[in-house]
Amino acid sequence: MAKIYPGNSIKNLNGHEPKEETIKFLLNYSKALSVINYNKLKFEALLN
Repeated sequence: MAKIYPGNSIKNLNGHEPKEETIKFLLNYSKALSVINYNKLKFEALLN
C-alpha cells in the first residue's frame, strides 16, 4: 500500500503514537471489508 500521509503526522497526536499492531489490524480489516450496493441497500461483508 502506498504511503499517502507524511511521516511525522501520526506522531503529532498529543505525543501519543499508535502501536504498530494497531495499524496492521486496521489495515487488514479495511482490506477484508467489502461493501456491496444492491438497489438502494448497502451490505457490508467481512471477507476473512
